[in-house]
Amino acid sequence: MFDDSSILITGGTGSFGHRYVKTLLEHHQPRRVIVYSRDELKQYEMQQRFSAPCMRYFLGDVRDKDRLVQAMRGVDYVIHAAALKQVPAAEYNPMECIKTNIYGAEHVVHAALANNVKKVIALSTDKAANPINLYGATKLASDKLFVAANNLAGGHDTSFAVVRYGNVVGSRGSVLPYFRSLRTSGASHLPITDVEMTRFWISLQQGVDFVLRNFQRMHGGEIFVPKIPSIRITDLARAVAPDLPQKVVGIRPGEKLHETMCPADDSRLTLEFDDHYVIRPSITFNSRGNDFNVNGLSEIGQPVSPGFQYESGTNSHFLDVPGISEFNRIAEE
Repeated sequence: MFDDSSILITGGTGSFGHRYVKTLLEHHQPRRVIVYSRDELKQYEMQQRFSAPCMRYFLGDVRDKDRLVQAMRGVDYVIHAAALKQVPAAEYNPMECIKTNIYGAEHVVHAALANNVKKVIALSTDKAANPINLYGATKLASDKLFVAANNLAGGHDTSFAVVRYGNVVGSRGSVLPYFRSLRTSGASHLPITDVEMTRFWISLQQGVDFVLRNFQRMHGGEIFVPKIPSIRITDLARAVAPDLPQKVVGIRPGEKLHETMCPADDSRLTLEFDDHYVIRPSITFNSRGNDFNVNGLSEIGQPVSPGFQYESGTNSHFLDVPGISEFNRIAEE
């Protein structure tokens, strides 16, 4: 579906954008791939790596609605990856996080409708489920905006969906490169926030492939959640630096002990498929169907049991220390 199509990715110079563009160019023949972001240096560096004739680089901020409308002219598919994502930074700079993550989401919706974009997928986070920090709260608001946008579409053919997943192995600012930098610099220990802490674990390529697949699956209004393993932070530390002692330093502002991707309160809306879950919208769409049991690839989902919750601490699939090491090695190939 991406051959001879125009695709735009907001925040396209990030880790996800690099891998997404690489995957598109290797497996498809798009007419245009538009990287939309606000950092000219990162765009310059990305152009050195991806200079195919179909590539376009647009300087712009998701806070700028008019620039987004201009950038989406003639675009078929949009991936909204732009966000302020650092939990402590959001706690100390709340309005900046709100402007990018909430107002920016609204602007993406507006620009997509103004240009009759076919499909939009917004990237979310496990922190948007039962949020306790501002970052998660803004992403929950963003999720709600994209789900409700399917009603705003009216006579337009534009449909919107959300993809939610956990920690991405090796992404910029994440725990894995942080632990590795400490090991390389000769640190005396690795700081552990809490010995009970768990996280969902997904590779960058898995995330990209899941998004690409969901463009085919989506009807509009779904929140897609992949079935992925969990890890214990203490096990991750052992996998990275088995000889370094661990020191408990306490949970950071706004941080959870475990993360949730399908809350129990949404169990009545959740469908289980072979390799993923779908959280159906709680609102009714007036201009399109509301049956999500069969997706665009004819895969069939079944309702989960009442009270079902998909949480990193109670996940049935945990990676042990060797499993984490192998997973990380494959993820970074």
